[in-house]
Amino acid sequence: MREIDTQAFLTDLHDLRAIGRFRTGVHRPTYSPQDMESRRWLMRRMEACGLAPAIDGVGTVLGRHPGPGPHLLVGSHIESQNEAGWLDGALGVVAGLALARAGLPVDVCAFADEEGHFDIGFLGSRSAIGEVTEAEIDASRNRTDGTPLREALARAGLAGLPRMRLEAGRYRGFLELHIEQGTQLEAAGRRLGIVTGIVAIWQWRIVIEGAQDHAGGTTMAERRDAGLAAVRLLAAVDAAFPAVCGERSTWTTGRITLDPGAPSIIPGRAEILFQVRDVSVPVLERMEATLKALIRESNRRERCTATLEEISRNSPALCDPGLMDALSAAAEALCPGGWQAMPSGAGHDAQNVAKVMPAAMLFVPSIGGISHHWSEDTKEEDLALGVRVLGAAAERALA
Repeated sequence: MREIDTQAFLTDLHDLRAIGRFRTGVHRPTYSPQDMESRRWLMRRMEACGLAPAIDGVGTVLGRHPGPGPHLLVGSHIESQNEAGWLDGALGVVAGLALARAGLPVDVCAFADEEGHFDIGFLGSRSAIGEVTEAEIDASRNRTDGTPLREALARAGLAGLPRMRLEAGRYRGFLELHIEQGTQLEAAGRRLGIVTGIVAIWQWRIVIEGAQDHAGGTTMAERRDAGLAAVRLLAAVDAAFPAVCGERSTWTTGRITLDPGAPSIIPGRAEILFQVRDVSVPVLERMEATLKALIRESNRRERCTATLEEISRNSPALCDPGLMDALSAAAEALCPGGWQAMPSGAGHDAQNVAKVMPAAMLFVPSIGGISHHWSEDTKEEDLALGVRVLGAAAERALA
């Protein structure tokens, strides 16, 4: 078994953490100066590990192993959510460096904008498999401040660079080490999770039209209050979904906007952003059908009209059985009884890469389940165990 230098791995993680440091986490939004500094740092580290690095036209960094195959692709992303955690994404990329340093024939990648600062979604990994058109890039904007993607690419020095396409035939598969971003491992007292599949996320916009009016002069009987109609609809959803959901389904109301949003005005319009997640398409379809039925019932009962608009839907990705077997065998060898199989409740680049090659993921625990926050953390002994298991699984997969 190849020896993984876990101390060098941890040093790399902490060096990357210093770029864009925010409290105990990091602030590296996509194409910010801190993000681009981290990509330059990564390319230098790739060279030091014997890889040939390059950056493409959307900022994805790929370090190619110069020797003969077979090869594995290993990585994740290194930009962060705003004022967020230091391990989300970075762990998978730095783990790839550790495997390359140990002499394993791996290419290491850091896909751009997995965190979705721009409205294309999974820009780097979807571009790398040929799913993103130039027209989409032309139309894309930053979700926070509206900056055009083309403008951001130019400021980052990426304008005019070709976009990388993954050579699927080069690889036995893709491996991604990641923090769990939940509490399942911690609650079970386990140190590793072998991911069985990555959830699909289906998102909608629900718009409720009422009548804006004076909060004092309009009686309760006369009102067409879009805000109250929205609250009642969401309460009905929360009551009905447990009967149709799966064991690990989730549903989230991410935003409710009332118009005009003043305390003395009855809201005439409500806009709701709503999503569901599961690894099973039939379960997602049941939840969608229930949502539509509840909206029909709301329109029958309420004096306001609700409409449903689909924003996006993607497909769940089941992890490759052969790579899962390699991860399971490595986990049992290095941490007997200390691992479990589990689905991923978050989306990851791996679900896009899985469309063109076998893919699998390995989780390590998140302390308190915290992620997408600067206090995100994992014990160093769990980080070190995770990269050792990933390396052992890579050896098995390449044998």
